[in-house]
Amino acid sequence: MNTSSETVLVTGGNGLVGARLLPRLVTEGINCRALVRGGKSVPAGVKAVEGDLFDPASLKEAVKGVTAIIHLAAVFRSPDTDLIWKSNLEGTRNLIDAVKNHAPAARFLFASTSHVYSANNPHPGRENDVVNPQHAYPASKVAAENELRESGLNWAILRFPFVYGDGDGHLEDLPKHVIAAKYHPAMRISTVHHRDIYTAIMMALDGIMDGRIVNISDEAPTSIYELLGIAGATMASSSEPLVNPWHLHSDGSLARSLGFQASVRTVYQAVQEKLL
Repeated sequence: MNTSSETVLVTGGNGLVGARLLPRLVTEGINCRALVRGGKSVPAGVKAVEGDLFDPASLKEAVKGVTAIIHLAAVFRSPDTDLIWKSNLEGTRNLIDAVKNHAPAARFLFASTSHVYSANNPHPGRENDVVNPQHAYPASKVAAENELRESGLNWAILRFPFVYGDGDGHLEDLPKHVIAAKYHPAMRISTVHHRDIYTAIMMALDGIMDGRIVNISDEAPTSIYELLGIAGATMASSSEPLVNPWHLHSDGSLARSLGFQASVRTVYQAVQEKLL
């Protein structure tokens, strides 16, 4: 990819993923814009473009002239299901329409989630599995995926598992959610470090994932018991049978076949190299 000729719009640039992705894109020499509301700050080297996914008219200038869109903005953990649907589906629909009208040749990269896969899947979640999630966050993501797939744009959908690292606090925040969800300690979940989200995004910007849904993960799903230990928390042990052993475990073989290789292969590597 000739990075100097790329102009990329990132939504959700102040979020968990975006705040760590944008500086890496700038370092790569990519001309980056970030869609922001209310004059929020952006990393050095990024052009802030004021706009709102709920205000279609405000998106024209944001997308005009871009070669790619990296759509990260989403609402995840919220009791307000209407807000989740509005943000994740209506907001995405508005952005798709703006791109179709003002930057139809741009590549549209959409960040989705491994939460779309059924809890009782008989294998790790695969991109060609039928998905019909019931909870608002993954259901809204699937609906947005479908909007993009039917848009006529050049698209790629990256489904991320549990994201961590670079001081984001996500791993440290995990224990309270595990306790609330009553997860079995032996349950293993797929993970990915921010450094490898960047790797995957760069591949997608190169067109390697065009027209595909691709799971992005590292090489070693890790047990909840171990993750909480790394986060400095404890949970009760159990030898009871583990129900739904593939829940939140995604199959990364397609990404590997396309050339993706995680540089942070496991959470334990991240600990050893002080990448948390």
